[in-house]
Amino acid sequence: MKSPPTVYRAEHRAALTVSNLHSTVLSHTVAGASLIHLQHQKAISPEHYRVMTDPYIRHIQLLGFEKRFLPSQHYVYMFMVKWKDLTEKLVYRKFTEIYEFHKALKEMFPIEAGDISKEHRTIPHLPAPKWFDGLRSTENRQVTLSDYFSSLLSLPPKISRCPHVLNLFQVRPDDVNHVANNINGRKPETFLLNTTKKNVSDITGPIILQSYRVIADYEKNSKSELPAKNGDVVEVVEKSENGWWFCQLRNKRGWMPAAYLEPLDGPDESEEQDPNYEGELHITTKEYTGELDDELSLTEGENVEVIHKLLDGWWVVRKGSITGYFPAMYLQKSGEAAPANGNPLKRKGLPPRRSTISNAKSIHKQRRKQISQETYRRNSKKYLKQRQPIADSKSPVITEENKEVENKSKPQPAIPPRPSRELILDRCSENTKNKIRTLN
Repeated sequence: MKSPPTVYRAEHRAALTVSNLHSTVLSHTVAGASLIHLQHQKAISPEHYRVMTDPYIRHIQLLGFEKRFLPSQHYVYMFMVKWKDLTEKLVYRKFTEIYEFHKALKEMFPIEAGDISKEHRTIPHLPAPKWFDGLRSTENRQVTLSDYFSSLLSLPPKISRCPHVLNLFQVRPDDVNHVANNINGRKPETFLLNTTKKNVSDITGPIILQSYRVIADYEKNSKSELPAKNGDVVEVVEKSENGWWFCQLRNKRGWMPAAYLEPLDGPDESEEQDPNYEGELHITTKEYTGELDDELSLTEGENVEVIHKLLDGWWVVRKGSITGYFPAMYLQKSGEAAPANGNPLKRKGLPPRRSTISNAKSIHKQRRKQISQETYRRNSKKYLKQRQPIADSKSPVITEENKEVENKSKPQPAIPPRPSRELILDRCSENTKNKIRTLN
């Protein structure tokens, strides 16, 4: 085996003279070299050591693209990049920049680019940009780009982990500040790629993401959540009925409780539905014990009626004549089967209610409109009272037993007395009179 350079050999010997604890830590650091290798002073090349310790990209997912209007109209692609340490970063790149990257990569690796022999080409092809890139060409190129980067990351580390590839996806100031720069101007139009299908016709859009302001500091409780500070402006990508919203802030994405967010243009949420006192039948999927006076305590498998679906994930339900808040995460619509793979959000904790958030600071002078439980109960009782006569007027199912009971309960008519012979001869027809005479 070829001996490593003198400097590296000296560093290796120095590492072997430290304590056993240091040796153990070093064995984990070189990712693949065991403690036995260190004890026998088996050399690791500097190039191999660099490849194992340097950052690299695990996965690149194309999310879609944005149509931007500042400083002039142009299109950028959105990529979610997962790095070696499992962190995920959101970056935006123009196709012209991606194509320049592609040309430089081919110059760096002429053999793999097929410049010497086409049979040896491993770097994927990428069509050149058109003279004018419009909405349609930007849409049509998405599948090609997704396949291109998937193939690129599958190449040997000398290409897939080279600095040229890593630099393209390093987070830049524009990736972080583009949301803040567009708050006072025309907002970008976002076109999301449907990841379940690969046809260009399945691309959605345009979708203008809604901006919300964070009313209090939020610290994440899991890797999938998004931390934020009071006053931050986030863009909401997805609103779940459970009260967890998928948001993006600068170059990061994650779940946040809806209770921590308020609209920019007013205190009230325009998408929130009005109460429906007719109610929608649901069944509880998990036991919950109310922690506040206006919450209901229910066991698993109870039938309830949802009368108001609120966006923070705490719905107003009715059990008999009693109403109260109950977590939407523990409710399932009656008659609907649970998802085969389950709901990933069900593994998260319950979202907080806004009334429990300390130090919440709104920018709006008016307070949010909120219906009290007393109002819910009063209106619910009114509806149930109106519904009662309708229910009573409905005809019951008729059975043989019902018929017998019904017949027994009805009074029988009185049988009239038989008329006398004189009365018949006096009042009946001649035909009847002749029959009476014949009988005699």
